[in-house]
Amino acid sequence: MMDRTLKALSLMLSYPSQELQEAMPEIGGVIAADFRIAPDTRAVLCTLADGFSKADLYDLQEGYVMLFDRSRTLSLNLFEHVHGESRDRGGAMVSLIETYRAGGFEPATPELPDHLPVLLEFLSTRPFAEAQEILADAAHILDTLATRLARRESGYACVFQALSRLAGTRADAEALAGMLAQPDDDPTDLAALDAVWEETEVTFGPDPNAGCPQVRDMLAAMDKPTRKPLNRSA
Repeated sequence: MMDRTLKALSLMLSYPSQELQEAMPEIGGVIAADFRIAPDTRAVLCTLADGFSKADLYDLQEGYVMLFDRSRTLSLNLFEHVHGESRDRGGAMVSLIETYRAGGFEPATPELPDHLPVLLEFLSTRPFAEAQEILADAAHILDTLATRLARRESGYACVFQALSRLAGTRADAEALAGMLAQPDDDPTDLAALDAVWEETEVTFGPDPNAGCPQVRDMLAAMDKPTRKPLNRSA
């Protein structure tokens, strides 16, 4: 049975499209009916969904790109916050794909497998106890993104607040502080952003000297943030 709330939150974090706008009333209805999420967070999420459904699509798309595609510190690719573009990330990607396939899930998307909306779609097909455990392992990343988005007064912050609530645990305080100590990217400073991605190219092949942990182990390792800024691949 699909967890419709995890699916709804996955869609809210996806790149805006006309089809997604048209689905926003239903998405808001799913969230409004889920009492696992705090009432105030549900209310903000429903307001956000309503705003998405009425906004100019181009403005939504531009805002999404400015936040999530042009800011490394707001990346929706979870392993970016752990491995950057190092070879370790390649091995983690391969293992994550294997985990998806073992669960009968084959992502039909050009996004990387560690892209949060893709992971949430997968988790929506799993028993909630399993999904909650994986969200709990990434709790400090979710809380970090929520805090950074709130600093920018972005409505997307409430999506991460809802995910933190569904994780059912407090984020590791030391890991959270370490991530928040990193300076936020300025998405309007193109020269600085180019410099951030200019060191190495990610290789999505397994490291022959590394094991292949399952998805929970990889997300659990996220309590050891992060490295110096590395290059973003095309």
